[in-house]
Amino acid sequence: MLSILLPTDFSANAMNAIKYALDFFKNQEVQFYFLNTYRNEFYDHKDLVTRKDFDAVLNTVKSQSQNNLECLLKEINENESNPKHRYHIISAFNTLLEEANEIVDSKNIDLIVMGTQGKSNERHIVFGSQAFQVLKYVQCPVLIIPSAYTNTAPKRILFPTNYLIPYKQRELELVSTLARRNRSEIDVVYISTVKKLSLRQEDNQEVIKEALVHNTVDFSIKNGKNITESIASHIQENNIDLLVMVNTQYSFLEDILFPSKLDEISLGLEIPLLALQNTSRK
Repeated sequence: MLSILLPTDFSANAMNAIKYALDFFKNQEVQFYFLNTYRNEFYDHKDLVTRKDFDAVLNTVKSQSQNNLECLLKEINENESNPKHRYHIISAFNTLLEEANEIVDSKNIDLIVMGTQGKSNERHIVFGSQAFQVLKYVQCPVLIIPSAYTNTAPKRILFPTNYLIPYKQRELELVSTLARRNRSEIDVVYISTVKKLSLRQEDNQEVIKEALVHNTVDFSIKNGKNITESIASHIQENNIDLLVMVNTQYSFLEDILFPSKLDEISLGLEIPLLALQNTSRK
């Protein structure tokens, strides 16, 4: 049974991501954990003027978080109820990043699903700050769903790689499971001006081949120097429905995220982005 964490700030984007996850995994047994953290809401609350207001404001924000989660759970049970799914709610006085990391460990979470933006929904921002921090730092695969995106049946998946790292078996199995669910084709693409792989790259490619042996996979080399532009063109030319990237040292995703090229990563955010963290898990 999969364990999936669904952070929410009760915004429209968060609700869209939740509905996406419930529909995407409708035929699988899943434990869903709905999480709301309210540390930032507490400190930003208009009634928190002095320390003597601390307890009253904290109780107000805590109650609101719990009530909103209970209302969300009631709505899901009434409209999205699925006998294969189990639902849990978690309200926490914490930051999303810290709480998500704790839950990932304590509940052995397989995947986090969340929207690209939260309540601010500023058009010029591709990732909301919460999604960006989770994407970068939580040691668990993260599936980012664009605002209002509804296609839960991806037919073609792009998995760009430089073959410089040996991927974790658990995370490759997740990719395989998601692809088999919709009989999706997977394009494993090496973007480079050099066509020949090194021995290390060949060995890492074999790991991917073994993990995706039950999937329809096309391995190819795409000539190009600019990783971002090459990924964008492949998405457009091949009707890609889901982008899979790895967030670790020497990865394409690290090259895009860490040099603050957030505008460039908008290439993939008309479609969902699955970020693998490639970390050892219990």
